[in-house]
Amino acid sequence: MGEEKAMHAVGQTLSIRRAVDEDIEWLLEMYTSLDFSPEPSMPLADARARFRRIDESVGYRVYVAECDGVRVGTFALILIDGLAHGGRPHALVEDVVVAPGHRGRGVGQSMMRFAMDRCAEAKCYKLALSSHLRREKAHQFYEVLGFERHGYSFMVTF
Repeated sequence: MGEEKAMHAVGQTLSIRRAVDEDIEWLLEMYTSLDFSPEPSMPLADARARFRRIDESVGYRVYVAECDGVRVGTFALILIDGLAHGGRPHALVEDVVVAPGHRGRGVGQSMMRFAMDRCAEAKCYKLALSSHLRREKAHQFYEVLGFERHGYSFMVTF
């Protein structure tokens, strides 16, 4: 998987890189915008340990998008090997967040193109994501990028 790439968003040059330990506090702050109701915060020591496990995992990467050294977005990409579909892997994109003040400027589009490029390089047969039913603007955004509504998403919460 390519690990860093410069891309262009509206009026800015964006770089996308793997997240590092110094990003963890910022990531935790960014992830709060994913919650519809307040979730308990993860202690920083636990987050650091979890991040190390993620970072050591094969195929699981957390990325940070930066513009002029300022973090403006993040997403996770998980490549999953399989035996079906001719043994081709598939991928999931998760935890997509663009920082307030940087939305609508092409950051999200650049991040998703980066993810799609990694999937093409890995010869994935699909890249999937889930999006809450209430996130209608996000659904439109993904559709513009070529994602299609496919099937149903089911979950069990604990």
